[in-house]
Amino acid sequence: MANIQRARTLQQATTSLTGPAVLAAAREFFSRQSGIYSAFVEQEGPTHLTLRGQGGEEIVVGVATVNGTTAVNASSYMFDQQVALFITGLPPAAAGAVA
Repeated sequence: MANIQRARTLQQATTSLTGPAVLAAAREFFSRQSGIYSAFVEQEGPTHLTLRGQGGEEIVVGVATVNGTTAVNASSYMFDQQVALFITGLPPAAAGAVA
């Protein structure tokens, strides 16, 4: 049987925010979640952020500048709904921008 979670664990978006702004937004978003859905910075670099949540759950957010926009990849196994909320809350890239 195919693993239906596999397609849901990596989520992607393109945004008008800069890479550092996306990582700062992720840090803020996940730290203010309530209870079992909060996660806190474990590792960070100029293009990625790794957060650790309840039960050791890991959330990884990566950014890259592509043609004047920021490509965002975020991954988690159990926090996929919270990752989706974060991703969809980012401002989209300008119309006509190519990622």
